[in-house]
Formats: sequence, structure tokens, C-alpha cells
Amino acid sequence: MLDHLKANNRAWAARKTAADAGFFRRLVGQQAPQYLWIGCSDSRVPANEIVDLDPGELFVHRNVANLAPPQDANYLSVLQFAVDVLKVRHILVVGHYGCGGVRAAVDGHRRGLVDHWLHPIREVYHAHRHELQAIADDDARHNRLCELNVMRQVRNVAADVFVQDAWARSQELMVHGWVYSLQTGLVKDLEVSVSGPEL
Repeated sequence: MLDHLKANNRAWAARKTAADAGFFRRLVGQQAPQYLWIGCSDSRVPANEIVDLDPGELFVHRNVANLAPPQDANYLSVLQFAVDVLKVRHILVVGHYGCGGVRAAVDGHRRGLVDHWLHPIREVYHAHRHELQAIADDDARHNRLCELNVMRQVRNVAADVFVQDAWARSQELMVHGWVYSLQTGLVKDLEVSVSGPEL
């Protein structure tokens, strides 16, 4: 079963070793990434590849529609570990244009449990409904909601007690909001970075 994936793994490991004989020996040591990536689970958005970083250089948390909800223990565990143990310097909240989770949050169809997960996006839509309803093109409206969702999640991360406590002890930490384009492979900085407790 899944022999092609195992073969891919062996070929990848061989390529890595051929290019850098000590690559895996270095990985065995303690990871020390400078970045936490909070992104979407979408298979077309591979975090390490997008920013061209090797394993060990990027700590990653992914979920449907790149949410940072203050009641999610999984996200909070990753955040606390990244901030308190790994001492990352940058938290990147990265959404992507054409996000199916963002579209599903507001398309009116019921899908089950994921509807509860996506509720924060409906709140973002409601808060910005006048701006969004003024956008005639459906794709452009959806892409703007993807941006607004990232901005909201940046505020969630910056308001979290783990991040606030880090700033209170003068730990160097910034929270950033980006959106990735599947069409171009480029990220757009939404210029909503937060570097201190002033929200």
C-alpha cells in the first residue's frame, strides 16, 4: 500500500543527502525555527515550499481556512509551544485566494461540523458586509473576504495571552498577515503586522 509515496520518500532523502551529506544529522538536533506559520490545510499551499525553507526552519500549524480561534486547544498548544519553547520571532498568518473554506463559510450550504468551525468567517463577513456587498465580482468579493479573514486572525493571535505575555517580558515577536496566490505562487503582505501589545 502507498508504495509510490514510500518510493518518493526514498528518492527525496537520497536527493537531500546527495546535495548535503550532513542534512539529516543536523535535523536530529533540537529544532530552532524563527517562524510559526498558521495556514490553511489546502493541499495546494505547502508552507515550507512557498517560502523556500528546509525542514527545521518553519514551525507549522494548518487548519481549514487558517483560523486562529481562541477556543481551539490544538492551535493554542502550537502557539504556546512556538512562543514559549521555540521562541519564534515571527508568526505568519497565511491565507490564500480561492480558499474553499472561506467560500464554504458564506455560500449558504450546510456541511456539518465544519460549519461550526467556519463560524468566525461568517462573523467577519457580517462585520464587513457593506464593503463586501459593494464588490460586484464574485471572485473579487471572495478574495477580499480571504484578506479580511487573515486580518481578523492576526488580531486573534496578537490578542492571545501567550503572545501578550511574551511582549510583556520583552520577547522579540511579530505577527504578520499574508495571502498566497495560487495563480502566481506569490504572497501578498497585507501590512497588518503587529509587534507589541498595542492592538
